[in-house]
Amino acid sequence: MFRHLFLVLVVVINGKIATFAIRRIENPNNKIDMDEAIRQDVKKACEVMQKGGVILYPTDTIWGIGCDATNAEAVKRVYDIKRRADSKAMLVLVDSSVKVDFYVRDVPAVAWDLIDYATKPLTIIYDGARNLAENLLAEDGSVGIRVTSEEFSKELCFRFRKAIVSTSANISGQPSPANFSEISEEVKQAVDYIVGYRQDEVGHPKPSSIIKLGKGGEVKIIRE
Repeated sequence: MFRHLFLVLVVVINGKIATFAIRRIENPNNKIDMDEAIRQDVKKACEVMQKGGVILYPTDTIWGIGCDATNAEAVKRVYDIKRRADSKAMLVLVDSSVKVDFYVRDVPAVAWDLIDYATKPLTIIYDGARNLAENLLAEDGSVGIRVTSEEFSKELCFRFRKAIVSTSANISGQPSPANFSEISEEVKQAVDYIVGYRQDEVGHPKPSSIIKLGKGGEVKIIRE
């Protein structure tokens, strides 16, 4: 599981971690049980979303409610679960900056530098969204996209091959849960599948930075 991620680490991380990655590749029989659990989680979550279902999953920030970002009915279900007006847009996750082009008509050149040099999760709001469910977008046709580097959500986006909705796992107006234990039973009961990975974590991850890019590459910081 995640062999392609380990190969990337061999290239960009220090020698100690590179050695670990090589061992994992050379000795697949030594893989820990968690890898199989992750693989099954990703597979099941993809199957659910392909059928228009809604999932609860860990991301590069907090836990999120997710679905196929190109499926308007699935997106509507997410709004219904959150009791949120569909006039309030939701962001999406992708696993690679290459995919941003597919969902935005004209990506400002500055976006690539922002993505490449970001040191924490960064959501960028782009004008001219395309190839996404209409009810997912803001009234001005913009959309927030984040390239995730977190292990599970990155693999999930890679395997699903489409953008995935990512919105906080709470009822609108209630506090956003910092970890799985803080998610309400109402939300858990409303989704079709709950990912098992990272449920035991008790940390309080910070939300992503948010930047809006306007015409001509104008940069507006929404949240640092």
